[in-house]
Amino acid sequence: MIVRLARERDLAGFLCLAAQVEHWFGPMVDDPGFSAAVAEHIRGSKALVAVGPDNGPDNGPDSQPPLSGGLLFGSDAPTFHIHWLVVSRQARGRGVGAALMADAMKRYVTGPGTVEVVTFGADHPGAADSGARVFYERLGFTPAEVTDPGPEGGPRQVYRLAVS
Repeated sequence: MIVRLARERDLAGFLCLAAQVEHWFGPMVDDPGFSAAVAEHIRGSKALVAVGPDNGPDNGPDSQPPLSGGLLFGSDAPTFHIHWLVVSRQARGRGVGAALMADAMKRYVTGPGTVEVVTFGADHPGAADSGARVFYERLGFTPAEVTDPGPEGGPRQVYRLAVS
C-alpha cells in the first residue's frame, strides 16, 4: 500500500469512497459542496489517499486503481483537524486508516497542540458498525464533548489527541 498526496484525478475515487458511507454520513456524492471541499483540500495539499494492490479491481493499464482510503486534513496550529477519513469496504481492517493517520501526523502535525476529529456519537448506528470510535481510541484519541448532529441527523462527538 502507498499513501500519497491526492491529485485532481483522485476526486472520482473520493466520491466512490463517499458512496460507501453515505448511509452513515448522509448524501455526499451528489453534493457539490462535498466535491468542492475535496477539490480544495487536494489543491491545498491537504488530502491524502491510500492505494495498493488489494484495494479492488483494476480496469486496465490506463485506468486509475480504486482508492483504499482517503483523508482530508486541516492544519490550523495548534489545533489540527481530521476533516474526513474513510477506508473502502474491501480494505477495512488492513491498516489503511492507521497508515493514512500516520502519514498525516508526520506530514502536517507539529506540537505542541491537539488533533481533533468529529466522529459518531456513542449511540449512532455507525459507531459500532464502522469501528470509528475504537479506531481513534487505539490511536490515543480520547472522547470529548458532544457536538452538532451530522447531516443525516445522527449524533456526533469530538475526539482529541494531545501532541507534543
